[in-house]
Amino acid sequence: MLILQLAIILVASKVAGSLSVRLGQPSVLGKLLIGIILGPSVLGLITEAETLTEFSQIGVILLMFLAGLETDIDEFKRTGKASIFVGLGGIVVPLLIGYITGIAMNFTNFEAWFLGLLLSATSVSISVQALKELNQLNTREGTTILGAAVIDDVVVIVALAFLMSFAGGDVNLTAVILKKAAFFAGAILVGWKIVPWFLRKFSNLKVTEVVISSALIVCFVFAYLAEYTGVAAIIGAYIAGVAISVTNFKEEITEKIETISYSIFVPVFFTSIGVSAQFSGIMDNFGLVAVLSIIAILTKLLGASVGAKLSGYKWKNSLGIGSAMVSRGEVALIIAAIGLESKLLSQDLFAVIVVVILVTTIVTPPMMKVFFNTADKKKKSRNVA
Repeated sequence: MLILQLAIILVASKVAGSLSVRLGQPSVLGKLLIGIILGPSVLGLITEAETLTEFSQIGVILLMFLAGLETDIDEFKRTGKASIFVGLGGIVVPLLIGYITGIAMNFTNFEAWFLGLLLSATSVSISVQALKELNQLNTREGTTILGAAVIDDVVVIVALAFLMSFAGGDVNLTAVILKKAAFFAGAILVGWKIVPWFLRKFSNLKVTEVVISSALIVCFVFAYLAEYTGVAAIIGAYIAGVAISVTNFKEEITEKIETISYSIFVPVFFTSIGVSAQFSGIMDNFGLVAVLSIIAILTKLLGASVGAKLSGYKWKNSLGIGSAMVSRGEVALIIAAIGLESKLLSQDLFAVIVVVILVTTIVTPPMMKVFFNTADKKKKSRNVA
């Protein structure tokens, strides 16, 4: 059954992606939508099997690993201030508006703050693919977005631990912060000193494709340690990619990892997002889904865009950056699952939040296309003039 499902996903995602491009949209949009059609909500051809979930997890890890490989370190340093402004702006506005919304819905203080944190999360795995298709990943804007996503992830997870400790959860806030600090310090040190040495030594082994295997080892170890210390695995994979990007192996690794990733794992990841959508009974809460979706989209767009503007970007570029931060993705799903388990979210509200997360993910690629294309046209018109 798994083999047949993989075949269906690969055929459908490639065809849907191509159709999306023909319609003037990023291919990732078609891949997301075809997942909904193939999933239990519509045709029921693909079900959420544990193995498919693991394939999907590998897909998003490899996607962020590739983003790290294509990151320009010098540009990353130059955009540090902008990343901080965008990351914090994209947290503060959704957090406050989410809290006010929760209070208006008669939530307790803790529940309202939890909703705000949930809306503050960002997952740029979808945005990374859209940036690649729009040729924006290696630009100043693309680097700012990736840096802001790292900041967003760390701040939101630490804030979540802080909230859970006050809400009666079994959370040692000091230990949480120290674990995350230890991971980032260790990852930077290992990436700087050990990763290049490891690649050189491992590449001397007399077996086939040893360079690619060594790169995957680094990627998966960093991703595992990130997840183990409470940082998202995708952040660990991204840092691993950045570490390898400054070595002489970058070109070979990037080319072959792209082949591995886009042939099977990444299509499964994109399609599985749509497959995981559950719409049964959601019409009873359609109004709430609509309201929360609008709030989720506008607050992140506004907060991140204002942050970009304050750091020196023009409005068109700022809106492009803000749109890339809208997708909540797997990071928000993890937080929502924590809320359900700790009874900060009811089962009905959890179902609503899952659909809202899906909506933010689907609207992100076309929004990015609109804002980035508009910014590019203005830039070209100035050059012509």
